[in-house]
Amino acid sequence: MNRLLYLPVLAIFFLAPSSDGAETPVIEMGTRGVSNFIAKMEKDRTAHVAFLGGSITQKDTGHSKKVADWLKENWSDVDFIFTNAGLASTCSMSGAFRVDRDVLSQGEVDLLVLEFAVNDDQDAAHDRETAIRGLEGIVRQYFEANPKGDIISVQYVNPGILAKKQAGEEAVSVAAHKTVARHYDLPIVDVGQGLANEIAAGTMTWEADYGDTHPKDRGYVFSSGLITKVIDDTVSGETPQVVSIPEPLDPRSFDSIKIVDPQQLNWLGGWQWAPVSEALLTAGSIRADYKQYHALRSDEAGDYLYYTFSGDMLGAFVLAGPDAGMLEVSIDGGEWKAVDLYHERFSKGMNYPRSVILADGLSHAYHTAAIRVSEEKNELSRGHAATILHFAVNR
Repeated sequence: MNRLLYLPVLAIFFLAPSSDGAETPVIEMGTRGVSNFIAKMEKDRTAHVAFLGGSITQKDTGHSKKVADWLKENWSDVDFIFTNAGLASTCSMSGAFRVDRDVLSQGEVDLLVLEFAVNDDQDAAHDRETAIRGLEGIVRQYFEANPKGDIISVQYVNPGILAKKQAGEEAVSVAAHKTVARHYDLPIVDVGQGLANEIAAGTMTWEADYGDTHPKDRGYVFSSGLITKVIDDTVSGETPQVVSIPEPLDPRSFDSIKIVDPQQLNWLGGWQWAPVSEALLTAGSIRADYKQYHALRSDEAGDYLYYTFSGDMLGAFVLAGPDAGMLEVSIDGGEWKAVDLYHERFSKGMNYPRSVILADGLSHAYHTAAIRVSEEKNELSRGHAATILHFAVNR
């Protein structure tokens, strides 16, 4: 079968020295590549490919389209289903919250193309532990749903990640995601390292060729060529094999997340359950992606929520606008913990989507959470609002 890359990617086999003298590959195939995915296509002539990430994935002319087009061209006898589950500004923790709803519920997925390194870096500013917990949670949920599937872990690039690459270093999120991928023997595509190599070779530039954090078309052609090369270079197995899932890197990874409808909680005070709209969120812009949802909203300090749940973590996916306040949380009658909803970089002018942890490190048992809108707030915020799209419990 004649399989064509979008363009020659000159440096993908070149290794770049890091600060400790080691060499950093652009592509790591693991021991299997995506052999289950190839075998599934060859055996059944059907395949479901899903793309999960932030706005880099969400863009409808990006790698989610280019990789899909390459597959349809080079495997023209396969009946494909494609799911684009990219969602702007979301991090790997948000991905762990929603992978079941947005990906796994769409039917068995044979290949998951997964990227969150940029948003874990610049949006959520996750530390290593949280970046691992988020991405590992996605990986484990996926293999639990389809133990004969495959994942490609892709690390995209922003100016900060690129600068570290060029200095022989690695951003926290990139290193964390690679750690997860290696632990689960997943192929790795390091777009930042590939671009750093091309820039060093004089064959590409950041602005004119790649584009920006959100790539230009040539940047997407470049990254898509790396992703399709993993597929193209994989040696097929005869039939899909069950993937052996190792013990988790972090036993508190978000690997058993269930989304909780806010209507399941008990409310006390002036909470509203209403469609996401300018009438509900009176300050800041609202992305169209979120106007399809309802939200639970309070503007007043002292409004309470109560919820009994079983699990070791309680989180929430919120819209944090210019008036976003703080929540205070007490578990099983314990002391109150403050959780600031306001995002100091992005809440100023828009209702910014973000995931927050309300309580973690809990025992795997039933707990009762009391949640109240705090009288305290971030000094940059204009109010005390809490706008909650859904809660999440790690069971």
